[in-house]
Amino acid sequence: MDDLVQARWSTLAGKARRDLRLGYFVPEFPSQTHAFFWREVQGLRADGLDVRLISTRRPKHGSPHSFAAAAIGQTRYLFPPRWGAALGRLLSQPRRTLEALRYVIRLAEASPRERLRTMALIPSAADLVEFCRSEGISHVHVHSFANALHIAAIAKILGGSAYSATLHGDLSVYGTDHARKLERAAFASCVTRPLATQLATVSRSDVPVITMGVDIDRFRPLEAKTTAPDAAIRAVSVTRLNRAKGHEYFLEAMARLVADGIDLRYTIAGEGSYRASIEDVVRRLNLGDRVTLLGAISEERVLALLGESDFLVLSSFGYGEAAPVAVMEAMACGLPVICSRIGGTADMIEDGKDGLLVAQQDVDGLERAARILATDPLERERLARAARQTACRKFDYRVTAAQLAGVIRTSLAAARS
Repeated sequence: MDDLVQARWSTLAGKARRDLRLGYFVPEFPSQTHAFFWREVQGLRADGLDVRLISTRRPKHGSPHSFAAAAIGQTRYLFPPRWGAALGRLLSQPRRTLEALRYVIRLAEASPRERLRTMALIPSAADLVEFCRSEGISHVHVHSFANALHIAAIAKILGGSAYSATLHGDLSVYGTDHARKLERAAFASCVTRPLATQLATVSRSDVPVITMGVDIDRFRPLEAKTTAPDAAIRAVSVTRLNRAKGHEYFLEAMARLVADGIDLRYTIAGEGSYRASIEDVVRRLNLGDRVTLLGAISEERVLALLGESDFLVLSSFGYGEAAPVAVMEAMACGLPVICSRIGGTADMIEDGKDGLLVAQQDVDGLERAARILATDPLERERLARAARQTACRKFDYRVTAAQLAGVIRTSLAAARS
């Protein structure tokens, strides 16, 4: 009898967990950097949440990932809004509509032009309300602090679902009026401890730190690593081609090592507006036969590329970097990492133990770190083993997704009590 009772309670508990239907809101999903969002969705579903995908619009330049077609097929895009549903909501709730207009007018930190742009988001917010009602979505989690968070906040004013958000980079990157965006939010989380300090200045609630994760079963060291026929040491970067990613600083360091007779090759995966500038630097430094730009690549190709490489470089500077997933993936694959001290990278890496940290825009530091990894195979192997251990302990996507699911469930329970 006890077994039967336990089985019945387990069934009811499982049903209750699945009845929590979550809206998962990512702008321009799925773009080239969104593989980790797709992983988190799978982790949330495995934890019992019924996830519905929401986005602003489809990515402008498509997506290289194998999951893209499935993700697009599951995603409700809010730009352009469904005008019938949106106008029906706005006209049937005049008081709420006026309150939404007041929300925009009272954005004290925004310029007049920015307020007009935010005003144009109101129909999409109304569409989000109707979508959540039709799908039975009780909570919307937003992975952005920019316009997508405005949409969720306005949707709440219009009678929509509870909402929350995760901060992925410095607040200054995501516009203004963050306190207003979070005024009605159930909670706001972030992916690193430094970001929690920023977020605490605008959030009324405690700020949980929940990093994104990687599939440590898939991203793992190769049993037999491929050795290049030319025995060259191979560095790799996997990131958008943006000036703030600092490719030029590692290229300068690389040129010094090559001049000293070190056979170093560098593969850059990713696409962006800074590609031509990187190509100019490569030509200026006479590295054309040693540097390969692959463009945007799929997650499968990233996995293969990491397996072919000896270490990963992230030489970012400035603002916007938080907990780079490319670093997590490389560490999970047992790849030593050279990384700028930026955002939460010092949370992720212990310098000299499971990776190498350098100051931002520090060509000398990048040169020293790369020289160690290029010339000392025993040190490279030691850091590789430690990196894998750290990734398994900190970055398993199943653990991080369960943490997010737990905070969402707690916030909903608190709202009901």
